[in-house]
Amino acid sequence: MPILVFIIVLSLSFYVFYKIKYVRSHLPMEKKLLNGKSSMALGIFVAFFGLNQLFLFQTTLTYVIGILFILLGVASAWAGFKSYRYHIPYAVKEANEGSK
Repeated sequence: MPILVFIIVLSLSFYVFYKIKYVRSHLPMEKKLLNGKSSMALGIFVAFFGLNQLFLFQTTLTYVIGILFILLGVASAWAGFKSYRYHIPYAVKEANEGSK
């Protein structure tokens, strides 16, 4: 399915983009914010990779591993979202203090 491949490549690109921004950042809260974003992107990548495997191969082992990847990816994306949402106010405060 081409749409799944597009989402996989896009989420992997966002993961690499956010990790590069993470390394280049010097502010601690901004790093935590970027880490949450990259965790979401990696989780989406892993989940859609597992979903894509379910469509490509129809064996029992593929179903087990694909479902495991989907669950792991959703858990990682959810944890990244919670981390991102938690660190937003602190990163905004840190950015406002730094601009003064």
